[in-house]
Amino acid sequence: MDREAECCSTHLIDGDGTFNAAGLDNFIKQVKLAECGLSYAVVAIMGPQSSGKSTLLNNLFYTNFREMDAYRGRSQTTKGIWIARCPAIEPCTIVMDLEGTDGRERGEDDTAFEKQSALFALAVSDIVLINMWCHDIGREQAANKPLLKTVFQVMLRLFSPRKTTLMFVIRDKTRTPLENLEPVLREDIQKIWDSVPKPEAHKHTPLSEFFNVQVVALSSYEEKEEQFKEQVADLRQKFFHSIAPGGLAGDRRGVVPASGFSFSAQQIWKVIKENKDLDLPAHKVMVATVRCEEIANEKYASFVTNENWLELEEAVQSSYVSGFGKKLSSLLNKSLSSYDEEATYFEDSVRSAKRKQLEEKLLQLVQPAYQLMLEHIRSGTLENFKKALIDALNGGQGFAVAVRDNTAKFSRLFEEQCEDAIIKQAKWDSSKIRDKFSRDLDSHILEVRTAKLSELNALYETKLKEGLYGPVEALLEGGSDDTWAAIRKLLHQVTEKAVSEFSFALSGFEMDEEEKEDMILKLKNYARGVVEGKTKEESAKVLYRMKERFTSIFNHDNDSMPRVWTGKEDIRAITKMARSSSLKLLSVLAAIRLDEENDTIGDTLVLALVDPKKATNNKTTLSDPLASSTWEEVPATKTLITPVQCKSLWSQFQKETEYTITQAIASQEANKRNNNWLPPPWAIAAMVVLGFNEFMTLLRNPLWLLVIFVSYLLAKALWVQLDISGEFRNGALPGILSLSTKFIPTVTNLLRKLAEQGERPVNPTPQSIQGSTSGFSSTASSEVTNEIEMEYSSPTSRSHNKDL
Repeated sequence: MDREAECCSTHLIDGDGTFNAAGLDNFIKQVKLAECGLSYAVVAIMGPQSSGKSTLLNNLFYTNFREMDAYRGRSQTTKGIWIARCPAIEPCTIVMDLEGTDGRERGEDDTAFEKQSALFALAVSDIVLINMWCHDIGREQAANKPLLKTVFQVMLRLFSPRKTTLMFVIRDKTRTPLENLEPVLREDIQKIWDSVPKPEAHKHTPLSEFFNVQVVALSSYEEKEEQFKEQVADLRQKFFHSIAPGGLAGDRRGVVPASGFSFSAQQIWKVIKENKDLDLPAHKVMVATVRCEEIANEKYASFVTNENWLELEEAVQSSYVSGFGKKLSSLLNKSLSSYDEEATYFEDSVRSAKRKQLEEKLLQLVQPAYQLMLEHIRSGTLENFKKALIDALNGGQGFAVAVRDNTAKFSRLFEEQCEDAIIKQAKWDSSKIRDKFSRDLDSHILEVRTAKLSELNALYETKLKEGLYGPVEALLEGGSDDTWAAIRKLLHQVTEKAVSEFSFALSGFEMDEEEKEDMILKLKNYARGVVEGKTKEESAKVLYRMKERFTSIFNHDNDSMPRVWTGKEDIRAITKMARSSSLKLLSVLAAIRLDEENDTIGDTLVLALVDPKKATNNKTTLSDPLASSTWEEVPATKTLITPVQCKSLWSQFQKETEYTITQAIASQEANKRNNNWLPPPWAIAAMVVLGFNEFMTLLRNPLWLLVIFVSYLLAKALWVQLDISGEFRNGALPGILSLSTKFIPTVTNLLRKLAEQGERPVNPTPQSIQGSTSGFSSTASSEVTNEIEMEYSSPTSRSHNKDL
C-alpha cells in the first residue's frame, strides 16, 4: 500500500487513445511535480507485447504496474499508456508504461496506436527504454527498427530537436559479450537514422544531436531471477541525479517546466492523433518471431529439465563419462526435431533463425559440461601419466626412455577419449585443450627432470662436502709449507671421483654435451667453493688458531708431554719456535692457493714480523712490507687477510701470548729459588767463626744434640706436611696466609699420630731392655717421622723431594 501511494499510478491514455487530462492534473498534484521546476525527468518504455516491460519497470523503479500472469497464457496486460512516480529516486522521476506493440488484440492491421504511443514517448520523455530480445539483434523486424524509422521521421517533421536518451535494454542476455552486441545494434540505429528523410534544417544533423544511445543487457528474469535483480539494481543507480551534466537526462535543452508538463503533454498527443498518414510495416514477421520464440523457449525449458540431461550433467561433474558425446548428441537431436514439428507453418526465415538460436542456446547450455568433460580427460590422463612416469623411474628405467614411452602411450589415450566426447551438433575446436594437455605434459616432464637433476646434483654436492670439509679443516689447522699442495691434491682426487660418478648418472637423461659439461663444471666449482668457504671460515678465526698453536707448542715438548719449567729450558728459543709455527699458520690462511702459483706471503711475514733486521738490511724491499692492502702476485679475489690485517693480527697475537711467556719465566725463576736452600758461602764462614763456642758446648753436653735432632725431625715433618715451598711459589703474602690456616690442624694431627704410636703394647726382650735411653729415643723419633712423611706427603711434595 505504501508503494502504491507513492507511485500514484494513473491511466494517462486509454486503449482508444483518449487522453486523461484530469487524471494527469491530479497525478501532478499528488506527486507535487509543479514544485520541481526543471528538476525532473521522464522515462518511458516501449517494446513488443508480453516482453516483460512492466516487470522491468516494477523491478527497476519500484512501481506497481500490472504484470502478465504467465500461467494464464500470453495476452495483453497494459492498455494505452500508464504513468507513475518512481519512489526513492532523486530528482523526481516520472515513468510511462506503454502498451506493447504487435498485440493480437488490436489485429494485424490496426497499428496506428502503436505508432502514436511510440512517437509520444519519444516526444515527451528524456529517457526512452526500448525493450528487446537479445536474439533479435541483427534482425530487421524483430528489433522494432521499422517503428523507430517511422518515429525518427515523424519526430523530425513535427517537433523541434530535443536530445533524448535511447536506452536499448537487451533481455535474456546470452553468453555473447555485450561488447560484441552493442556495435551491431548501434550500427543498425545509425543506418535507420541515415535512411530517414530529414528537413533541410537537419539534413546534416548527426544522430547525437537528437539522441544519446546507450545499451544495457539483462539476464533472463525467469531462468536467472537473482542475477536479473542484481543487474537491475545496478541499472537503477544510473537514474539517480539523471539530470546532472553527463547524466542520462543531462541535456536539458527545451525542457518544459514542471508546472506546464500537463498542457505540453496534451498538445503533443493532439498533434500525434491528427497525423493519420503514419504507417508502420506489417507485423506478420513480428508475430512469427514471437511465436517461434515461444516454441523455442518451451523446448529449451523442456531440455533443461530433462532427466537424462540432468543425470548426464551430474555425472560429468565428478568424473569421466564414457560415451558422453553420443548420449548428449542424441538428446539435442530430439529437442531440435520437436521444435521443427511445431514451427512448421511459420515463415521459413523466422523459423530457421529461431531454430538456429535454439540450437545455439542449447549448445551454450551443454558447453560447460563438454568443457568439464574435456578437463576430466586432461586431468585424469595427466595424473595417470605422472604415476606411470614415477613408477618407471623408480623401477630403474632411464629418464629419457621413460618419458618417451609414456608420452606416446598417454597422448594416444587422450586423443581417443576426446573423440568419444565430441558432440555432433557442435563444431567446437578442442585444439586449446589439446595444446594445454601437451603443455602440461611438457611442464611436468620439465618439472620432474629439474627435480631429478636437482636431487642428483645435491647428492654429489653432499658427497663433495663430506669428502672435503673435514680433511680441509684438518690440513688448514696443521698449517705447514705443503698444506696447500695437500689440499690441491685432495681436491683433485675427491672431485675426479665425484665427477666420474656424476657423469655416468647423467647419461640416462640423454642431454646434450653442452648442458652436461655445464653441470659438471658447476659441480667442480662447487667443490672449489667448499674449499674456499672452509678456508674463509678458518681465516675468520685465525687469531684463535694461532694462539691455540702457540700454547700447544710452548707448553708441550717434542713428545707432547707438558713442560715443567725447571730452569734448564731455553724459553727464548721455545718462544721463537712457537711464534714461527703460529706465523706459518697465518701465512697459510692469508690467501687461497688452489692454483699452483708461487707467492712470497710466508717470506714477507717472516722478514717483517720475526726477523725485521734482515728486512731492514735488504735495500730492495720497502721500509714496511706489510704497509699494503694487497699481496704481490696474489689477486684480491683470493686474498683473505691483507698485509695490514696480518700486521694487526700479529700485534694482537703477541700481546695475548705475553702472559703465557711471563708465567713460564716466573715459574722458572721460582723453581730456581726453591732448589737453592743453602746460604751464601760468606754466611757459612761467618756462622762457623761466630758459632764456635756454641758448637763446643754441644760437644761437651750430648743431650742437646738429641734435642736438636728430634726438633729437626719434627720440623722436617711439618715442612713436608705443609708443603711450605709450594705455598710460597705464588708469593710471600699468599703463602703466609695459607700456612696460617693449615698450621694448627697439621700440628694437632702430628701429635695425635705420636700419641697413637706411644700407646702400642711392647714386649721387651733382654736385648731391647739393655738398649740405652738415647738409642730408644732416636729410633722412636725416626719411626714416627718416617711414618708421618709416608702418610701425609702429597704428590707435589714427593715430586719435590725427588728433585731434591
